[in-house]
Amino acid sequence: MTQQPVRNVTFDVGRVLFCWDMRILFERLVDDPAELEFVLTHVVTEEWHYQHDAGRALDDMVAERKILFPQHGAVIDAYATRFLETIPGPVPGSIPIVEELDASGMPLFAITNFADLFWKQFRPTQPVFDRFRDIVVSGTEKLAKPGEEIFDLAASRFGVDPAETLFIDDNAANIATARRLGWQVHHFTDAATLRSDLSERGLVAA
Repeated sequence: MTQQPVRNVTFDVGRVLFCWDMRILFERLVDDPAELEFVLTHVVTEEWHYQHDAGRALDDMVAERKILFPQHGAVIDAYATRFLETIPGPVPGSIPIVEELDASGMPLFAITNFADLFWKQFRPTQPVFDRFRDIVVSGTEKLAKPGEEIFDLAASRFGVDPAETLFIDDNAANIATARRLGWQVHHFTDAATLRSDLSERGLVAA
């Protein structure tokens, strides 16, 4: 079947538009390398954080975690109060692509796994999101990628046909769900490769 022209582009946020690494925060708080690895692999893990992305209340998560790891209360509190320090800045080369697509008149959207509270802190600091017509945030909707429901919600709310919409994400499971639901997809590795793909589609300059 011939692929339809791309009439809309939908981005992921973390690790596509903005770098994200919990280590950046916790290496400021934990000096011992072995202890730091324990914190990242057992205490404040990405899997645990995903619960907040999916809409679980932060207070409940923190209280529960402190019972499990009472000696790590300080780092658990830091997760709750200093999360934006895990986002050091844009992914190199990605924001210019957003700006170029927007300047061309391409409708831009985003679907992001992002906790509601943290998104409300982060969103006002980044004017690039003013270029997006709508953004579906997992923590707000209490639906998270790679579940199908968040993609269906996004397509309905954006008013787009997935077959005419390019979805860009760094996570293979998210890409697999989008492809299964009929979205065009780009599995993000770096901005240069994304630009090459978009150029081949006639959407940006080479």
